[in-house]
Amino acid sequence: MQIFSTFEHTTYLELALTSLEKIGVEKSHILAVPLFNRVEERRLFDTLHRADGVSLFDKGAVLATAFSVIGASVGFVLEWGPIYWGLIGAASGFLIGFMIDYIIFKVIHKRKIKVKGKTSEVVVVIECPDALVEKVEQTLWDHLALGVAKVEG
Repeated sequence: MQIFSTFEHTTYLELALTSLEKIGVEKSHILAVPLFNRVEERRLFDTLHRADGVSLFDKGAVLATAFSVIGASVGFVLEWGPIYWGLIGAASGFLIGFMIDYIIFKVIHKRKIKVKGKTSEVVVVIECPDALVEKVEQTLWDHLALGVAKVEG
């Protein structure tokens, strides 16, 4: 029987492997493979199928609304009128808000993301006889495995 398990790369993993050897699993029947977790650069614009929760539109929309109201109010006094100045205010407010978000997310935060929460860093594969399956599985859970699966074969 094969048992698959995932762990964070901590001392609990080392303790689990030592405990497995103590209950009778041979060292040659244990395979531990480290994983490389994905760190990718965020995209500026979301697509229909992929969104990361970061929006460059929010501050631009707020500033566009504020600037268009101010532009329309001042436009009653100016030559082109309130409609043109409201549109000019909306466009300039949106561009200012977009640039603020762009600078915050691109320059200040360096735009790297990492998966939040616990991540699987090591996969452990154990080949053991059927008599030890329950003991091995309980040992893995006791040493804080993130997931455990059994495959008969």
